[in-house]
Amino acid sequence: MRLLTHNFLISNVKGTEKGYPLKIEVEAVVEEPSQINPAFLWKILPKLDWAVVRDAALSIADKFDPPLPPLPEERPSPCVDHASPFSNVYGDGEAEVDPVLTSVHRILMDAHLIDGSLVCPDTGRIFPVKEGIPNMVLHEDEL
Repeated sequence: MRLLTHNFLISNVKGTEKGYPLKIEVEAVVEEPSQINPAFLWKILPKLDWAVVRDAALSIADKFDPPLPPLPEERPSPCVDHASPFSNVYGDGEAEVDPVLTSVHRILMDAHLIDGSLVCPDTGRIFPVKEGIPNMVLHEDEL
């Protein structure tokens, strides 16, 4: 499960008043490097709860080698000083992606929770994560 996915998950257990954000408990994580897509990141960033992204990253950062980088307190925004908001393009056609955006990509897209659990902050209900798939199915008495 990517940390991007975590940002959109909520506990819907009956009687839950505050089922978001879910706390991450880690058993196994893996980093699967992928090609950065700055356009996608700039489009998804406004939809994310930035404080939750930061807290989730902090909660699992030390499980990676090298550790996940710290994120800025404020949500990044495209740089208006550049010809393209996505990268700096040099004369040789080589594009350099903003280092903060690279860190955001690593945290949201490359860091995967393989095994562990997500815990409802209100009820304490544990949702298992096995082989990267969170099981958010409720028991009949929780509906």
